[in-house]
Order: sequence, then C-alpha cells, then structure tokens
Amino acid sequence: MGKAYIVDAKRTPVGKARGCLSKTRADDLLVHAIQSVLTASDESQEINNNIDDIIVGCAMPEGPQGLNIARIATLLAGLPDSTPAYTLNRFCSSGLQSVANAADLVKSGSADLVIAAGVESMSSVPMTGFKPSVNPKVLEDENIAIAYGMG
Repeated sequence: MGKAYIVDAKRTPVGKARGCLSKTRADDLLVHAIQSVLTASDESQEINNNIDDIIVGCAMPEGPQGLNIARIATLLAGLPDSTPAYTLNRFCSSGLQSVANAADLVKSGSADLVIAAGVESMSSVPMTGFKPSVNPKVLEDENIAIAYGMG
C-alpha cells in the first residue's frame, strides 16, 4: 500500500451568524477554496489537467448546497469538464471523511492527485433541512437508541 500526502491546505474565512458571509453561496465559497489551492502551485496548469477526483463533504446537501455541489464548484472553478467530483454526507464529519476517502484512493493506487474539501453555509439550510421527515419508527421503544445516535 502506498502513502498519501497532504500537500496544501486552504480554507475560507469564518463568519458569524447573519454576518457578512451569510448571503454568500456555499458553492461560491468552495470555488474560492479550490482556485486558491490550484493557483498556489507554479505548476497549476499541469495539476488542473491531472486531478483524478474532487471529493467534497457537505452535511446538508440540499437546496443551494444540493445537486452535487462538488461537481458544480469544480466546473465554476474553471476545471475541465472531464474532472470528476462527488459530494458525500457524513453530517459533521463530512469534510474529514472526504480527506479519508482521498487518502484511501491515493494509497490504494487508484488515484495520484485528489482534492478533498468540506463545504457548508449554515445560513443557507435550516439545521433540520428544508423538509425534515424522520421515520416515526426510530422513536418507538425498541428503536429509541437510533434516535439518540447509538444505533
């Protein structure tokens, strides 16, 4: 098994509730982060043409953060349309999971160059989502552990 290395890290500014970033779309924030990584290298064109995958974690991939935000941001960042990208959801650990998935791809030899990211705009999507619909069975006595995160 090979090794994987993190060669660069960027992040967008952190805002406060209802602050100056509250109207900024999550995909626009992600575009900025992707472009910052790509332009940080002297070989950015070489890198742009050799990205094997872009993996983005998003806890609430719906509404303005939906429709595969990873793919949308990849195209808006100016990368070739042949660059694959996918969004994953592990709620709070979505960004971390994207890094783990990227490392696994590289270590297994399935990829050489992967961009991993996390994106979220807490102002864009309500905490419960736009139309929460929990299966009522999780609140039944024999399943109550599921509702409290132990199942």
